[in-house]
Amino acid sequence: MDLKNGKEIAIFAGGCFWCTEAVFLELEGVDSVKPGYIGGKTEFPTYDEICSGYSGHAEAIQIVFDPVKITYGELLEIFFATHDPTTINRQGADVGTQYRSEIFATSSKQKELAQAYIDLLNSEKTYGKKVVTKVSDAPVFYVAEEYHQNYYNQNKEKSYCSYVITPKIDKVRTAFKDKLKK
Repeated sequence: MDLKNGKEIAIFAGGCFWCTEAVFLELEGVDSVKPGYIGGKTEFPTYDEICSGYSGHAEAIQIVFDPVKITYGELLEIFFATHDPTTINRQGADVGTQYRSEIFATSSKQKELAQAYIDLLNSEKTYGKKVVTKVSDAPVFYVAEEYHQNYYNQNKEKSYCSYVITPKIDKVRTAFKDKLKK
């Protein structure tokens, strides 16, 4: 989706949204990252409804980015490098449909790029297993409750953050150092 100021929106579901939000907040050209819920049947879902698995929604992030500073293709590369796209409804210890790997395209161009990237990963056998990430058209995105916003940066001392999220951020800082905010 193109915004009036030349910015675009990308929406990724790659497990826990605290993890994905923290990773993408590090990147130059990313203006904002909002954790939320997408792809289910419940209108205006709550975190408890998502955790039950019955809403059908995935935990996801909505990224507003400047395609002049960081391309959608670069965002895809970082998305795939920071979660396991070969497991269905699971990321590490987080299990359930709410933790699925899915890309919610906001344009036909994004949908084509995402599918082509998945096809490339599979043809090159990048993960040794098939990438199961689904590519869908983006339905309504529901922003998560306020206490989920910028969760990692406000809770670094919590064990989940230090054991699960910090290693992902360290990976991004090492592998994508040329893409980091100054």
